[in-house]
Amino acid sequence: MAKLIYSAITSLDGFVADQDGNFDWAEPDEEVHTFVNDLERPIGTYLYGRRMYEVMVEWETAHTLADQSPLIQDFSKIWRAADKIVFSRTRIERVFDPEAVRQMKASATRNISVGGPDLAAQAIKAGLVDECHLFIMPIVVGGGKKSLPGSVHMYFELLDVRRFGNGVVHLHYRTRT
Repeated sequence: MAKLIYSAITSLDGFVADQDGNFDWAEPDEEVHTFVNDLERPIGTYLYGRRMYEVMVEWETAHTLADQSPLIQDFSKIWRAADKIVFSRTRIERVFDPEAVRQMKASATRNISVGGPDLAAQAIKAGLVDECHLFIMPIVVGGGKKSLPGSVHMYFELLDVRRFGNGVVHLHYRTRT
């Protein structure tokens, strides 16, 4: 059975975007981006909310832009190779269906990633997320879009910690039942 994995780049105070919706402070450097590429390589399907998909869709053509680094070309290749399912009230999938995701996990041969804090919150609340990868940036933004839902009580087991030269810390957790 495939795992459902939530990954997020978050501020030290737990936000993926600040109060103005900005997340330019979350851009990974080369060391962190290389690590992210290796984490994303085994993903077979991405589940996105509409807004997260709109942010990520640029990776569809990033490899065609002039002077792209091998690192950027690599992530673009990883992203293009995976299937994408977008959940939106206005298009594609209108609602998040936990049972459909359970069935997808049971039949998938590769891991599934859930992207975006709103969709991830629904998956976490439904007990579908198996692992979390949090990249903690050394910045406090004081508010904004939370990386994890505030209305859920769960236990996690720490699997790994990695420190990067720019002060970023990666925390890898498995959900405990």
